[in-house]
Amino acid sequence: MSAHTVLKIKDLHGWYGESHVLHGIDLEVANGEVVTLLGRNGAGRTSTLRAICGLIGKRTGSIEIQGQETTSLEPHLIARLGVGYCPEERGIFSSLTCEQNLMLPPTLAEGGMSIEEIYTMFPNLKERRNSPGGRLSGGEQQMLAMARILRTGAKLLLLDEITEGLAPVIVERLGQIVTALRERGFTIVLVEQNFRFAAPLADRHYVIEHGKVAKVVRQDELAASMGVLNELLGV
Repeated sequence: MSAHTVLKIKDLHGWYGESHVLHGIDLEVANGEVVTLLGRNGAGRTSTLRAICGLIGKRTGSIEIQGQETTSLEPHLIARLGVGYCPEERGIFSSLTCEQNLMLPPTLAEGGMSIEEIYTMFPNLKERRNSPGGRLSGGEQQMLAMARILRTGAKLLLLDEITEGLAPVIVERLGQIVTALRERGFTIVLVEQNFRFAAPLADRHYVIEHGKVAKVVRQDELAASMGVLNELLGV
């Protein structure tokens, strides 16, 4: 693992209007790592991802991406630092074809995956490339939402609830894709409700509770920490 830090968050507070939703998040992700944000609904996991992207009302504290402080930057400038966000709602354009959806986002940086490489990783999308986005299954839409950001050159991927509501066979395939992306040198932050999916994939698990990090569990501490995790997550 390359030692340099891709994402460093210190004492992050965030608000939606008057609602204070993040209460001092601290986390650090090194190049090529996969980390998960675990927690119950409403704990602040998605808000943390949105704060990283600048998509939250107000934020204080520090968010460094590739060593650059970003709390005062507009979302489009944060994206240009190589950040790709895959929101839970997927955002597929139903009237565009699969391939048109794939080609839609702009290039952010050098080194994005080519269409051919993406179709090798997502053969379903190749088969459905001329189908309207609205005709794709939930699993295909999720794969398209992920594939779309791989073309842009983003190297830090923020993936929000990618397994939500999907069949076990698709969930298993998404796990293989996350592993393949990690092997290609991507750095990944996963917000995940499905602990069994997330457990084998991540170097570290950050348990978020009431807008703060309640516990950090390394991969090699997982077995010993299951009792505490069950208590915190209610799994």
